[in-house]
Amino acid sequence: MPSQSVDASAQELSQLQLNTEYPTINNNALRKKPSNGKVLPKEGERNMLITSALPYVNNVPHLGNIIGSTLSADVFARYCRARNFNTLYICGTDEYGTATETKALEEGVSCQALCDKYHSIHKSIYEWFDLSFDHFGRTTTPQQTEIAQDIFLKLHANGFTSEAAMTQLYCEKCQRFLADRYVEGTCPLCKYEDARGDQCDQCGHLLNAIELVNPRCKLDGNKPITKESKHLFLNLDQLQPEIEEFVNKSSAEGKWSSNGIQITQSWLKEGLKARCITRDLKWGTPVPAEGFENKVFYVWYDAPIGYPSITATYTPEWETWWKNPENVKLYQFMGKDNVPFHTVIFPGSLTGTREKWTMLHHISTTEYLNYEGGKFSKSRNVGVFGNNAQDTGIPASVWRYYLLSSRPETSDSMFTWSEFITKNNSELLNNVGNFVNRVIKFVSSKYDGVIPDGDLSGDSEVQLFKDVNVLLRQYNETLESVKLRQGLAIAMSISARGNLYLQENKIDNNLFNNHRAKCDSVIYASINLIYLLSAVFYPYMPGTSVGILRQLNAPERVIPDEFTADILPSHKISKPEYLFTRIDEKMEKVWKDKYGGNAPKTEEKKKKSKKQPAAPVWEGPKPDELVALDKAVDEQGLLVRNLKGDKTSEKAKVDEAVQKLLALKSEQTSLITKLLAEKK
Repeated sequence: MPSQSVDASAQELSQLQLNTEYPTINNNALRKKPSNGKVLPKEGERNMLITSALPYVNNVPHLGNIIGSTLSADVFARYCRARNFNTLYICGTDEYGTATETKALEEGVSCQALCDKYHSIHKSIYEWFDLSFDHFGRTTTPQQTEIAQDIFLKLHANGFTSEAAMTQLYCEKCQRFLADRYVEGTCPLCKYEDARGDQCDQCGHLLNAIELVNPRCKLDGNKPITKESKHLFLNLDQLQPEIEEFVNKSSAEGKWSSNGIQITQSWLKEGLKARCITRDLKWGTPVPAEGFENKVFYVWYDAPIGYPSITATYTPEWETWWKNPENVKLYQFMGKDNVPFHTVIFPGSLTGTREKWTMLHHISTTEYLNYEGGKFSKSRNVGVFGNNAQDTGIPASVWRYYLLSSRPETSDSMFTWSEFITKNNSELLNNVGNFVNRVIKFVSSKYDGVIPDGDLSGDSEVQLFKDVNVLLRQYNETLESVKLRQGLAIAMSISARGNLYLQENKIDNNLFNNHRAKCDSVIYASINLIYLLSAVFYPYMPGTSVGILRQLNAPERVIPDEFTADILPSHKISKPEYLFTRIDEKMEKVWKDKYGGNAPKTEEKKKKSKKQPAAPVWEGPKPDELVALDKAVDEQGLLVRNLKGDKTSEKAKVDEAVQKLLALKSEQTSLITKLLAEKK
């Protein structure tokens, strides 16, 4: 087993044996104590409403899921709290839809039992990762039904819905319409026999279930028939002018991430179409309309309403957050595949109610995190999932640091065990751990744990404060812009500046014995820099922050605008302890063997031998030509999905768009192969 760092849970802070009053600490530097009641907006303050994409309950979240939404949102929420902004962070499990029904059938349990199981799994994983939700709820609640139906009824009353019939596959044996996930068959293009109702895993062709050759019901193997079913549509085309006005204003004022803007604009440029918002399922929010009693709302319409409904399970005064655009700023975090639901469909639904809703201010999106040259796969035991991270014995703060320092903000990034170990040993241990431990051990051994009165007007001290203030200003500006990876790099630069300060002043026995006044000044400045580090690292590594505060015997401080000496002379610190410890490099092979994937069984090998080889993956910064091609693939993919969801789309037009997408993907693969060859 690897060595374990001392990494306290952020929740442990309340248990620290700290003084009830702090005569040796500047109380103006302290964070506001959290209210015992519910967090509600306050007049005259910055009210920050933060959400992360609701994780689906049909599987255990992997590291890519975690960094893509919940962890990223947590960093920003913690930053806001550490700046004393009035902050509410809401999340919860997305529990309705076809995927839940199919997973429940697969596990032989009821949908509710499945949701209960995975809600608990998700909650425990996020707790271990130190995610600081004010409330982590779920969408299978009376509040979800009430709010989703109310929004629909207002859209319907305002003329923004329509009815139309759709041709679907119907299983006479099951006596039910079959959603895409309930159908398998032969791909009409490559003839792969186990194509899904929505996509062929062999050739990648996007499909409608009715296009499959020899379709079969996944539940009983029976051959379905085609049958018409009446559905309700949201008329986004009628709302497009208002959605465009919202997007133009919000993306400029809220400084949306570039991929969020690009994906949204591609939808608007193509032209919005009426999209179906109902499904022939049993597990979902009931549709409150005559003739639709046996249908539920489609999850893409229903799920974003989970944000206000989960808030409603937190407080009956949920509307003070969600219908208060003058006083509340809404920040939302997600992977790029979720963008259109949050920038087009959800805002369109809210706009169509003709009520005054709190609309999206800033959207922060990520690209994909891959694993050791491939993709995460639960079925093949490839990659690190939330529960696996805990099993390694490595503290949550180290995992958080690695994921956030590699956050795929502008391009895909790659998790590798080698880099994970290196970042712990070379960055955390040698930079932050070295600085904090060196100073606190020195104070404990030479000063009996009592902070001396030092002179901060010396040249090296003045320069230290000047340099740190430049970095601190950059840190705050970067976090305000929600550039999380860059903010962490700046925090590490502040710590590195502390190490440089110790080297410049040669802190050792000679300095203490022969230049005591100078030594006092170095210790006084360094202890206060460590106190600042406890604040700037708090959003990223809350457990590490707690460990620092425990050693300093100090309460949580705000992230300030300016670096000042707020731990005063005569303050008594606690015993030193290690923040991080070295991970043995030999663990790389152990973990790669454990989480690298199982060898497929003989039958699976035969099945997979028919498939095309895995597409090559590009690691690191992307050349401009690859960035442009990736953008073209994303835009064409969105166009295809938009056409497939449009009741008026001609089949020939859909097929043409799909063929163009496949051609772009082929070009993308060829380019990556070429670039990788040149790289060698």
